[in-house]
Amino acid sequence: MKKKSGNAATLYRVIALIKPYMGLLLLSLLFAVVTVITTLYAPVLTGRAIDYVIGEGRVDFPAITPILIQFLVVVGIMALSNWVMSLCNNRIAYHVVCDLRAKVYSHVQELPLSYLDSHPNGDTLSRIVTDIDQLSDGLLMGFSQLFTGVVTILATLGFMLSIHVQIALLVVVLTPVSLFVAAFIARRTYSMFRAQSQVRAEMTSLVEELVGNQKIVTAFSYEETAKERFYDVNHRLKDVSIRAVFFSSLTNPCTRFVNGLVYAGVGIFGGFVALAGGISVGQLSCFLSYANQYTKPFNEISSVITELQNALASAKRVFDLLDEEPQTPDREGALVLKEAEGNVELQHVAFSYVPEVPLLKDVTLSVKPGQRVAIVGPTGCGKTTLINLLMRFYDVNGGAITVEGTDIRDITRESLRANYGMVLQETWLKSGTIAENIAYGRPDATKEEIEEAAKASYAHNFIRRMPQGYETIIAEDGGNLSQGQKQLLCIARVMLCLPPMLILDEATSSIDTRMEVRIQRAFHKMMKGRTSFIVAHRLSTIREADVILVMKDGDIIEQGTHKELLAQGGFYSKLYYSGQQTQEKCE
Repeated sequence: MKKKSGNAATLYRVIALIKPYMGLLLLSLLFAVVTVITTLYAPVLTGRAIDYVIGEGRVDFPAITPILIQFLVVVGIMALSNWVMSLCNNRIAYHVVCDLRAKVYSHVQELPLSYLDSHPNGDTLSRIVTDIDQLSDGLLMGFSQLFTGVVTILATLGFMLSIHVQIALLVVVLTPVSLFVAAFIARRTYSMFRAQSQVRAEMTSLVEELVGNQKIVTAFSYEETAKERFYDVNHRLKDVSIRAVFFSSLTNPCTRFVNGLVYAGVGIFGGFVALAGGISVGQLSCFLSYANQYTKPFNEISSVITELQNALASAKRVFDLLDEEPQTPDREGALVLKEAEGNVELQHVAFSYVPEVPLLKDVTLSVKPGQRVAIVGPTGCGKTTLINLLMRFYDVNGGAITVEGTDIRDITRESLRANYGMVLQETWLKSGTIAENIAYGRPDATKEEIEEAAKASYAHNFIRRMPQGYETIIAEDGGNLSQGQKQLLCIARVMLCLPPMLILDEATSSIDTRMEVRIQRAFHKMMKGRTSFIVAHRLSTIREADVILVMKDGDIIEQGTHKELLAQGGFYSKLYYSGQQTQEKCE
């Protein structure tokens, strides 16, 4: 019962998506009725023409000629109405899919990072692309065949009753058996199609992961293991697909078998009635045509039911994504932060990704405008987490973070982030020109401003050597650039915006030592008068910081300048000198 209610709820939500296009839907229904009536009226004309064939060499052509003209007109109307109906159905299906895909993508933008961090990208992509396509196919088939099928059944029944009641009742009694057969099979195929959608999403996720990181796969000779993982998912997808398609494909032959029995029954019973003079030969011919027409929609509806099971299973996955809780909206009356001076405070901040595993426990910090704050510590101590909290990618579990004396939860996310400039260790570039990538945060920037930012970040020289300079198209995620070049473009992106606060998370990790010295000079110029948070593993890059925070196990255990921390001889001192010794060994 729970599954039925789930299916009904999903179907209701699909119908709700169609409501804005109710006008097109009613127009489609109108032309479906016209198509069915003209389709069913054609056998009446055929039957009349047969009755004018009296015997061998005795054909009443003067009586048949107007019937043929009527037949041609009816067929023309049928073709035209069928074309308009299909046009309406296509518009409804593709508009609904377009609206749904836009709604889902918009919702993804509002999801908290915790959802995106805990779900494979491939699964989300599969829901947005593949599952919505499956829903589109189901809607198209539903509109095209379900509407006309129901109207055909009702109209055919009316025509048959007008010719001979007893034979019509025989058809009515026997034909619904095929519906029971179809429904019996359909109930068992829904779970199979749902399993198919889930495994398909798993495959999309795996392929996206392996193909997107093919260089790493090749570098670590992971090809065979990757193949084995792919073959495992591929075979499971094959198995669930074969099972789902096999059981769903039983529907058509089973219903056709029942319909064949109905057709034979009508032929035999109708033949005896015709011999007794109850109906004419032309009427019997018309009745046999109707018996076939009457059973055909049941076959189509059974196919539609199978397709709808697949569509509903896909729709359920899409709606599950839409039902995910969005990030906490900005509070009513939240402050729009114009241009911050750079006063940032952390007051007894506590945070954990998983409630059972605390990460930041009681972090307190006060940063003045223009200060350069370096954050160091072993891997996993909470450095990047602290950055995530400053940008409000996550909200604190306890305590508060304030900017200009205002809790950042009382500031709009957009205005808060507009006051930060980020350069991360992980570079990201979109498919487009180099100029478009630099101007990502300021699309209205002039060519001169873009070039100035590139010069300030020392990216201008390598850009000039590119085939089309700043108009060179780079591949997705900068695939045709070196890692260092990509990082220079990301630095140039921040140089162009120059917000009042900066976050540099291993911003020079992919740049050679000589270039790093030059970039550090650019950073010093950029950081002048701006509050800056610098996360670095190479301690040599943070000597000039005004304050160095040493983190360990989620706590700030030491705080001071480079000289002060070395003089203390504590954890920072050990980190620094161990790094120096490692560098000497490498040299």
